[in-house]
Amino acid sequence: MNFLASLLIASSLAAQTPPTPIQTPPTGKPDAPKPDQPPAHYTLGPGDQLKISVFGEEAMQNQIYTIDSDGSITFPLINRVAAGGLTVAEFQDRLKARLADGYIVRPQVAVEIVIYKSQFVFVGGEVRTPARFAMAGAMTLPEALAMAGSPKETAANEVIVTHAKKPGPDGRVPDKAADSIHVNLKDLQLGRAGQDIFLQDGDTVFVPKAQRFYIQGQVKNGGSYILDPGMTVQQALALAGGLNERGSDRRITATRMIDGKLKSGVKLKLTDRVLADDVIEVGGRIF
Repeated sequence: MNFLASLLIASSLAAQTPPTPIQTPPTGKPDAPKPDQPPAHYTLGPGDQLKISVFGEEAMQNQIYTIDSDGSITFPLINRVAAGGLTVAEFQDRLKARLADGYIVRPQVAVEIVIYKSQFVFVGGEVRTPARFAMAGAMTLPEALAMAGSPKETAANEVIVTHAKKPGPDGRVPDKAADSIHVNLKDLQLGRAGQDIFLQDGDTVFVPKAQRFYIQGQVKNGGSYILDPGMTVQQALALAGGLNERGSDRRITATRMIDGKLKSGVKLKLTDRVLADDVIEVGGRIF
């Protein structure tokens, strides 16, 4: 093949090969990522900024509102509406209900948090670092305890969570006792409880000091032990390692407070409940 023929073939192949597109650098800045929205359990509070849109109402599109110190905002047509203590979904429903009450037929409302403030929970009692802790977004009970350095050895086997009161539709805080729940501390530590307990702004987490009892006599490991709620004499014996070779489960007595007076020699059965500050004496078998 002569040089001219080779040149013609090369030219033909080049014509059939599509040109490589020229890569041009993108112009402008990439879109900034949208800020993470707080979890569904996050409750609104003073300082939060909300973007609210009422579809079909031009004057109510993408308007920014800041929740005032009383937990309310001023909204067109309906004036003051309470938002503090509510989730976004709850506040959205409240806003729809107020607008539908004589102002807009079947209003479609969208509420979004633009800026949400740090809220606070209080953790106290038998923890290593009792304090007020900031929360941004949802916080579970185990997370709050971890921030407080975990319970101390003197802690009781329960945690008490008192939820902050929520304002009603009129913005007033109801005149009733705050809701409290009791959670088993061992279940929390083992991961069997607490992950579904979400704290709210102003909640109080309290770890009480443990009540104790004493057991001595014919047991393997006499001493002072933490009293769990509802503990029986049989469970107390198990904590003390059980009876020794001379111990008798039919000769168990206690020294305890009864009607404000200290009484000794109170006979106990294995199914009886142990009381705080009991001094349990386990006698020996008689051969």
